[in-house]
Amino acid sequence: MFRTDTCGKLNTKDIGRDAMVSGWVHHIRSHGKLIFIDLRDRTGLLQVVFNPKEDEGTHKIAGDLRSEYVVRIKGLVERRPKGTENPKISTGEIELIAKDLEILNRSLTPPFEIEENIDATEEMRLKYRYLDFRRKKVYDSLFLRHNFYKIIRDFLDKEGFIEVETPILTKSTPEGARDYLVPSRLNRGDFFALPQSPQLFKQILMVGGIDRYFQITKCFRDEDLRKDRQPEFTQLDLEMAFIDEEDIFDVVERLIREVFLKLKEKEIQIPFLKLTFEEAQNKYKTDKPDLRKEGDNFSFVWITDFPLFKYNEEERRLDSEHHPFTAPKLEDLGLLEKDPLKVKARSYDLVLNGQEIGSGSVRIHNRKLQEKILNLIGISKKEAVGRFGFLLKALNYGAPPMGGIALGIDRILAILAEVDTIREVIAFPKTQKAICPLTGAPSKVEERQLEELGIKIKKGGKR
Repeated sequence: MFRTDTCGKLNTKDIGRDAMVSGWVHHIRSHGKLIFIDLRDRTGLLQVVFNPKEDEGTHKIAGDLRSEYVVRIKGLVERRPKGTENPKISTGEIELIAKDLEILNRSLTPPFEIEENIDATEEMRLKYRYLDFRRKKVYDSLFLRHNFYKIIRDFLDKEGFIEVETPILTKSTPEGARDYLVPSRLNRGDFFALPQSPQLFKQILMVGGIDRYFQITKCFRDEDLRKDRQPEFTQLDLEMAFIDEEDIFDVVERLIREVFLKLKEKEIQIPFLKLTFEEAQNKYKTDKPDLRKEGDNFSFVWITDFPLFKYNEEERRLDSEHHPFTAPKLEDLGLLEKDPLKVKARSYDLVLNGQEIGSGSVRIHNRKLQEKILNLIGISKKEAVGRFGFLLKALNYGAPPMGGIALGIDRILAILAEVDTIREVIAFPKTQKAICPLTGAPSKVEERQLEELGIKIKKGGKR
């Protein structure tokens, strides 16, 4: 057995009993013949005292300890002498008088101190991420994510949603950002793509009568990075059948209220303010307005009635403002042929403190209308069948009215944790150059692997 107790959970109720703890040596101090260490595990710090009068052999081993050594210690829990208490830590009224010590593993001197405020670059911290995890601030951000997921799952379960996993290896349907492509060894010359979102699959689930679906899912986009973007990111994906926009707003608002109440002890007022895209642009010159007033950590606003299309000047054609599966407003259907740029979409973004944290829409559930929208953005019937044929076929079989939203979990967590970048709330993030300093990914592969896939690097191309 390595421990009967964890470091940060012992308290005055444990005074007078033996305890066994395991963890990392955080600090070492010597006062005369006494050796003091702060022992650390994920629950906190515990002061341990080595006194040669208690056990000379144990005291001698303690003299060899260094920072980040992994140890197991058995001892007696006692109250600290008056005047030596430490109110900054939960165990500040007690200490462990060591009777036995075992060094479980030694450590090299870390490249940076395991402290809250450290002088280390982000790249250095990510390269030695396993050391960075030992810092309370980093651990707390991961624990925040854990609790966030638990609240989401408990809330949506009570609301009648079921969690369904959708494929990671899927079909390339490029819209907007570039796909990450994965070559198929068994089908040479063909490629999978990593999903930019589960959009088509969640619509298929609605056609299948699943009715209320959610998924905490990884998505992938090969795009230039900024502080709020990563090549792989996590989103909460929701879809509901037999609903309109107000049903989506209601579920999302109540979920967010629950999250902020439980994680921040903050009462969020619902319903949220709603502004049309046109109102936001006219009044604030942006579709992501920060509407906080003096004294407000949070301000939510729905932005609705986006244009269905935007004009692509470079290619001289229409593009979808969000994606081509977004339904137009019913009253604007007559404008599709005459003046498509005036057509409003049944789409909506959720903005928090000037950042978009969610985007969704009511979907098209009629095949003829879906084909018309695809045609307006330059996708012919033949091309539509090649790229989206499985969805178009499904729409022939009684597809219900449906709609949903995707919430950016990393962005919401960064706001909850009050950090400047989503990298601070992701366990193993990439840098702004899309590199993982810990593993060295992306990396070169062997020629043999390329040959198996039927891939050749072009002459002059980078390897």
